[in-house]
Amino acid sequence: MVSNAPVTGVDPEALSEKKRDDAQNNIDSDDSSTRIEPVPVYAPNNEEKDGSEEINYHTLTWWQAGVVLIAETVSLGILSLPAVVATLGLAPGMVVMVFMGLLATYSGLVMGEFRKQYPWVQSFGDAGEVMGRSIGMGKFFQELFGWAQTIFQIFVMGSHLLTWTICLNTLSNSAACTIVWGVVGLAIFWALNTPRTLRAAGFYSFASFASIFTAVMVTMIDVGIEKPIGSTSIEAARAIPFTSAFLAVTNIGVAFSGHSCFFSVMSEFKEPNDWPKALMLLQVCDTVLYIVVSVVIYIYVGPDVPSPALSAAGSAVVRKVIWGIAIPTIVIAGVIYGHVAAKYIFVRVFSGTKHVVKRTTVGWLGWLGITAAIWIIAWIIAQSIPVFSNLLGLVCALFASWFSYGIPGSLWLWMHYGHWFESPKRIVQFSLNALLMLVGLTLCALGLWCSGEAIAHDSGTEPWTCKSNAA
Repeated sequence: MVSNAPVTGVDPEALSEKKRDDAQNNIDSDDSSTRIEPVPVYAPNNEEKDGSEEINYHTLTWWQAGVVLIAETVSLGILSLPAVVATLGLAPGMVVMVFMGLLATYSGLVMGEFRKQYPWVQSFGDAGEVMGRSIGMGKFFQELFGWAQTIFQIFVMGSHLLTWTICLNTLSNSAACTIVWGVVGLAIFWALNTPRTLRAAGFYSFASFASIFTAVMVTMIDVGIEKPIGSTSIEAARAIPFTSAFLAVTNIGVAFSGHSCFFSVMSEFKEPNDWPKALMLLQVCDTVLYIVVSVVIYIYVGPDVPSPALSAAGSAVVRKVIWGIAIPTIVIAGVIYGHVAAKYIFVRVFSGTKHVVKRTTVGWLGWLGITAAIWIIAWIIAQSIPVFSNLLGLVCALFASWFSYGIPGSLWLWMHYGHWFESPKRIVQFSLNALLMLVGLTLCALGLWCSGEAIAHDSGTEPWTCKSNAA
């Protein structure tokens, strides 16, 4: 199938005049053998050197990218999973977790296949532009997918700010107004989002993963000491209202919702073909960790396990220690989402200019302004939806349902249109991608209804209040 490359992803300075003319002429050509692929606006080929004005965005090895993805994905989602197992029951919780994990792995491979075929794609907005051009709606789909991705990431940033306030209230015995803690977090998160690339994230993501891993391990050890096995009521399955059950499923969806950052991380690979290795590193680590942590904490704590699960520790002192350990992952994972959201907006604003690939005053001020604006919006979201599980459920229903499942399925169906049933292998792939789209649609439609009902009936925490939200 022949598809045309988006003009918006071309840096006029990166192509010679002849190549630029040839690329423009080939945009409407059906001859894929002579088509010149455009050079992404932020992909200089030279290595970045100290004092250089140019920015090298290709700095990640596959293992660094895998660690970045683990830090970004295994963060807040894992904190809701023990409560999910308590809601659904042990057997259904594990089955749904494994099922969603396998689907998320496959959809990530589909995204890698798509970007290998269209290597200028840097975001879901670019992917939407590629698909939409075939029906004359490239610009519309670019705007729809691109801004939806950005809005989703801002909502996730809001959930990190909300978790930050819970953490600070727990550590300080609610010594300050919750809104004040939110403002403090806003300043810290924004300051850490000032670097323009993910190069540093490849290293400090180790601290993020070590943080959440240590925090949940200490939690498991503590609940194991405080609550011996057999002292609580463990249910293999439960009969619960549909709203509660499906809201629990959406929380599992959030735990596997790193896909909105996948294209952006792929674009910073040194070797793009290494994507499957980074994806496998992510999916093996997060699935195993999710199952072990959620099952162990549920078995020891029982049906009343809180969300976030770090508050399940028995004593106030241990809870403070655990939340203190978790601070790096709360901050770093939120900063990674902030980087990807800001990068999309920045490239859209300065596309085709020197400010994207060079260090300029205008580019620097633009980056600072964009990152500040999105963190202020995230702070408003955190103050408006102050219940952790409800916010995660809403985020999954609105966005993760599509970015992790629905849209990757549509990418495969678009790439192989007309060849869906030409072989047994293709029939299986068609079935899997149709299932991805069905799962995405179901999570969106039913998840919105369940999340809206939960938010409307939850009277436990008020929005825009100084009251403590410590669990």
